Amino acid sequence: QTQLVESGGGVVQPGGSLNLSCAASTVYFNIYTMNWYRQAPGKQRELVAQITGGGNANYANSVTGRFTISRNNAKNTVYLQMNSLKPEDTAVYYCNILHTDSWGQGTQVTVSS
Repeated sequence: QTQLVESGGGVVQPGGSLNLSCAASTVYFNIYTMNWYRQAPGKQRELVAQITGGGNANYANSVTGRFTISRNNAKNTVYLQMNSLKPEDTAVYYCNILHTDSWGQGTQVTVSS
């Protein structure tokens, strides 16, 4: 099973930025659609952003214009650049390969003054 390892989380003030990374251990990374999900305490996991192997991206309404998903197929890595962070963005962020049970361990993002 493919391993996914997220990094880049932390504590940031409202209005700040973070850049999350997710490294995948698979030779087929370049053809996979990759997802970023998040889960806040007491809430269901929600899809934040998605990027196809060809680089087409989609976003949840709540993050459109603030978050940018990208990928580097040579490095088997997908990124989530998060700008203008809000307290409601606080959650554990996970990456996932579309239509698989491959999930990372998650990285905590806390937005607080």
